[in-house]
Amino acid sequence: MSPKLLVQLSMAAAGAVALATILDLALGIPFGRAMIFDIMFIITAAVVLYLGWESYRELT
Repeated sequence: MSPKLLVQLSMAAAGAVALATILDLALGIPFGRAMIFDIMFIITAAVVLYLGWESYRELT
C-alpha cells in the first residue's frame, strides 16, 4: 500500500468517527448520547483529520 492511500484511509476513518459522534449528539443514535465520550471522539477525530491533511500535503 502506498503512503498516500494509508493517509487517505485514516482520514476516512476519522471522518466516519466524527460523523457517527455528531449523529449521536444530535439524535442519540448509535451510542446513546454519552456526552463526554462524544466530545472526546470529535476532538480526536479532528486531530487525526488535521494530521492526515498535513501528512497528505507533505506527500504530494
